[in-house]
Parts: sequence; C-alpha cells; structure tokens
Amino acid sequence: MAGRDSPVPGQGKTDLGWEQKLYRHLAMLESGDLNERWRAAEMLGEMGDRRALHSLIRALDDKYVEVRWKATEALGVIDEREPVLPLIRSLEDENSWVRMGAAWALGTIGDPRAVEPLIRVLDDPKSRVRRMAAWALGRIGNPRAWEPLVRHLGDANRDVRLAARQALDDIGTEREISSV
Repeated sequence: MAGRDSPVPGQGKTDLGWEQKLYRHLAMLESGDLNERWRAAEMLGEMGDRRALHSLIRALDDKYVEVRWKATEALGVIDEREPVLPLIRSLEDENSWVRMGAAWALGTIGDPRAVEPLIRVLDDPKSRVRRMAAWALGRIGNPRAWEPLVRHLGDANRDVRLAARQALDDIGTEREISSV
C-alpha cells in the first residue's frame, strides 16, 4: 500500500515539520475558502499520509467539484481499502471529473468490490469516464469485466477502445480478440 504515516521510509512520526504540514492541510480542508480546500486535498494526496483518510472521505461530499475531484485523486494515492465504498458512491457524482477521479482511485486501490460499479460506469456519457473505468477494470484484473470490455472495443471514442483493449490484455485471458 502506498499510504503511510511518515513522508520517507524510516523517518519517524516525530518529524515536527511533517506533522505541522499535515495538520495545517487538514485544517485547510475544513476551511470556508474553496481554493484552500482543493489545494489542501491535492497536497494531502501528495503527502500520502493515511491519517488524512477520514478528512478526504468527508471531502467527497464537498459542494465544490474541485474539492471532490482532488479528494478522489488523493484517496487513490493514499491507496487504502477504507475509502472504497465512498469512492464507489462518487462514481455517481453529477460531475464527470469526479467520476473519472473515483474510477482512477478505485483502479489504483484494486479492490474487487469496485468491479460491478466500474462495469456500470463503462456506459457513462463522457468518454473520459468510460476510458478511466476501462483502465481501472484492467488494473483490478477481474475476469467478470471481460464481456463488458469486449463490448467497448467498438466504442465510438478511440481512447475508450484502446483502454478497453489494454484492460483485456491486463486481465490476461487466453481468448483472442479482434483488432481495435
């Protein structure tokens, strides 16, 4: 898992600079200022400290798309199982950037509970979301995604077709598929 409690392997939790930075960004995430909240979500993802999980999960419900999107990405970087169900709910967000970020995070985490919701997202109206769902299914590698991915080899969007083909390759089956 990429999530960690300190910035550098072997570095202890007693690094006061790290602690101050972490708690400053956690406080910013609760700020009334939109710019502070999305920057905090972004920075907490870069820090990768699992102690930010609960705050980032709460940020998935922020009224601003920028904060929700950055929170999905941060949760994928931290790479823990705990946010899987909230991220699955984010696949239904009204904003396509949030849905795309949630798909990416779920693919990065690789939890099999995300397979069926990601299969449903393959029918999203936005091609960037479909592409990311295909990528995520390939990362998870569950054979249940095989048939839905094969159907998307004929997607109207070239990037979705390529992502579906790559996902099928990543799942690793003996079946032969036609060229995209």
